[in-house]
Amino acid sequence: LPKFYCGMSTCFRKELTSHGVDASGLFRVHQFEKVEQFAITSPHNSWKIHEKLIRTSEEFYKSLGIPHQIVNIESKSLSLATAKKYDLEAWFPNQKKYRELVSCSNCTDYQSRELKIRYGYPKLGMSHTSKRSQFVHMLNATLCASQRTMCCLLENCQTDAGIRVPEPLVMYVGTTFIPFVKPPPKQSNRSQGNKNKKNLEVKNKRKANRSNSKKKSATIKNKEEM
Repeated sequence: LPKFYCGMSTCFRKELTSHGVDASGLFRVHQFEKVEQFAITSPHNSWKIHEKLIRTSEEFYKSLGIPHQIVNIESKSLSLATAKKYDLEAWFPNQKKYRELVSCSNCTDYQSRELKIRYGYPKLGMSHTSKRSQFVHMLNATLCASQRTMCCLLENCQTDAGIRVPEPLVMYVGTTFIPFVKPPPKQSNRSQGNKNKKNLEVKNKRKANRSNSKKKSATIKNKEEM
């Protein structure tokens, strides 16, 4: 130990979007491809390995020239399986905010106890099946979710004339620059007006729902006092 693995798989979400959030584009889709890092280590070394995994992910996005930040997730937002988690968030100029690209978790022995994965020291006469053996610690970290990373690259590498190709990708793309072949579509005043009207309707509906809920709570309170 430690043992390091890399997995490539097609992933599926249970729903297309989360209640209408990020419904358009490639940022959040039902099916996406992902490259994941896995590590199996001893309890004495798992926190060092956790830092190593997030640094590996950070180096990957640094090589692509993507602005990013690393967030240490607060304990109340962690799942039952996770002892500590980092998120790597990249800057999306169009949205004017950082969005999650990487999740790096140390699950300690939560998963290994279910799977009964132990380790021992055969040279000392202690095999992994003995009572003195310990459960391994299991960690995982995203390296690249292809669709979301592609969105980030297009936004950060975009110029007025086209898309700059990051140096590590030039050998795969075959060029350093991808020019635009058509001018950007012009949004008509009518479509913009319809969009503003729709947003106003949504806001008014939310205000009406809040006022109705307040009226209901006030009515219930008056009944209780009577």
